[in-house]
Amino acid sequence: MKRFALLCLVVICALGGLGHKLKPKKRSNGEEIKFRTKTKDVCTMSISGDDEEMKLRIECKSQGMSYWCEFTGKPSVCRAFRNNPKIYWNQIAAELRKIPHACESMEVLKTTMCQKAPPEALMKQIAAGVEPEYRANQEKPIQKTSMRAAEQWSENETEAMQLAREHCWESLHGFCSYIIGIFRG
Repeated sequence: MKRFALLCLVVICALGGLGHKLKPKKRSNGEEIKFRTKTKDVCTMSISGDDEEMKLRIECKSQGMSYWCEFTGKPSVCRAFRNNPKIYWNQIAAELRKIPHACESMEVLKTTMCQKAPPEALMKQIAAGVEPEYRANQEKPIQKTSMRAAEQWSENETEAMQLAREHCWESLHGFCSYIIGIFRG
């Protein structure tokens, strides 16, 4: 049954692309990418700048504190970045998900798609900071439990939608996300 569903997904994605021109998927300036680190810090990446120089700001919230860092570089000198910047930024977010603290010990952000690019293509850390987070109201443990379940469901749904956006035609994102969600559990 799963193989049949996967086969149907592949066929639909292939048919959905017939007659469509391939256009590069670009991330616009100011777009945000949300992710969680290995230790479940909730983070947001904000992209700004132009082809000459891009800036990346990462802001994260952890238990009782928030931290941030900024990177700068010229990823546009990498041909693969120019072809599909969306994959470039998704690869950076994927690397940041693997570490406990998104700004610590990450002086340079590297991607697999731009490994052979000149050094100026690398995003280099230029600033970082930590701030205490003040919480006026403490949540009840019962609410925390239900919120965790909702967050986990939302995280699985978001992963499926991100994969659908990366690998399926735009018109089929919802369907692909549903099928990916079935396989992911």
